[in-house]
Amino acid sequence: MSLSKRGKYWWYEFWFAGRRIQESSKSASKSVAKLAEQKRRRELEEGFNSIEDQREEQVRTIRERAKAYLESYVLRNQSATFAEYALKHINEHLADRMLCDIDDGLVREYQDARLRENAAPKTINEEVGFLLRLLGDRGDAIRSRLKKLKQLKLRGGKGVAKVYSSQEKEKLLHEASEARSPLIYPVLMLALETGMRNAEIRHLRWEQVNLKKQFLVVRKSKTEGGEGRTIPLSPDLLKALERHALWYEARFGRIEPELYLFPSGKANHLDPTKPVTTIKTSWRNVRRKAGVKGRLHDSRHTLVTELAESGAGDQTIKDIAGHVSPQMLKHYSHIRMKAKRDALEAVWKKQGEEQKERKEESEAQNANQQGPQPESLPSTDKTQSDVGRQKGQEPKADPKSGAAAQDCSPQRSETQDFEGASLQKSLQSGPARGQTKKR
Repeated sequence: MSLSKRGKYWWYEFWFAGRRIQESSKSASKSVAKLAEQKRRRELEEGFNSIEDQREEQVRTIRERAKAYLESYVLRNQSATFAEYALKHINEHLADRMLCDIDDGLVREYQDARLRENAAPKTINEEVGFLLRLLGDRGDAIRSRLKKLKQLKLRGGKGVAKVYSSQEKEKLLHEASEARSPLIYPVLMLALETGMRNAEIRHLRWEQVNLKKQFLVVRKSKTEGGEGRTIPLSPDLLKALERHALWYEARFGRIEPELYLFPSGKANHLDPTKPVTTIKTSWRNVRRKAGVKGRLHDSRHTLVTELAESGAGDQTIKDIAGHVSPQMLKHYSHIRMKAKRDALEAVWKKQGEEQKERKEESEAQNANQQGPQPESLPSTDKTQSDVGRQKGQEPKADPKSGAAAQDCSPQRSETQDFEGASLQKSLQSGPARGQTKKR
């Protein structure tokens, strides 16, 4: 360590971790410069070894830490709805606890308390995640220990996601068209025909909908891959949106690009500059009157399943629904039993045809190995008997062999044999008579 005075102030100089540190103490007192050098060296040593005095931070309450965390969360995320919901329950149970009080046992007690309140395991897991993030490094240590003991996350039953049938869709749409709310029918049509998420539909602006070219654009989405995707409008959805546009213009007098399709507020106090916050009540009434069980989000499941059944490729489904990973695509593609059976029956039919073809080929090979069977083929050459028959004459005998010409027919009658013998005798006697006459 060395001190030197430069002009009015004292400077300190020392080496740390192979680097030269030379800084001004901003003081004219040599004693103060010595203390400043010692403090600076201490700061570098603590920072290099990740040693910080966090005692003041650890005595803060969960309520204080949650408030600061939520303020930062709102600035960095598009929606803070679930964060507010989770921190609300955390404060209900742990608001007055200091950060240093939270340990593995207290986290498990919180899980048990929320289970007694009939909270879903998935919801509790999300809340515990927020709680551990509030604790910082302490939370990381707790997470590691609970994960090792397999107590970090509660196991929830994986329910089968709902896929609406054609009849259920018709009932829901009919009740939605008859509902008092003018918003629920176009909302339901968008959910069934585009697979958009609840928040994507509620925050839809008129600038995102092009009725002339029949498509819409999704701006803000839950996932990065879902932002900016374009979705064509089906004929039924186009009619629903055109009818909604007529109601909208009659209600507010204009349609501006920056206004929301589904305005906030109640019947006589609608504000088109703000999006509707929830449509749960309208959806609950429609579902009850239609006698159909399910969530509005199941409309998304239904569309993705129908796309998968129709043979659409994975990339096409992702472009429409906004999926970013094969795991999520598999999660939503709940192929119905009928589609599975039809697919398997097609495989079974193909296998049966292949087996039949192999059997026929085997039989043909066996027949070729045994050789061709003898067959009587018609002769192309005409015998003397054939010529004689054509002229109406009897066949003549061969003069060298003295034998009668044989017919090629496989069977001969006794009459034919007798006539052949008589003809032979007449031929033999013929030349003798000729010679006697010549003499």
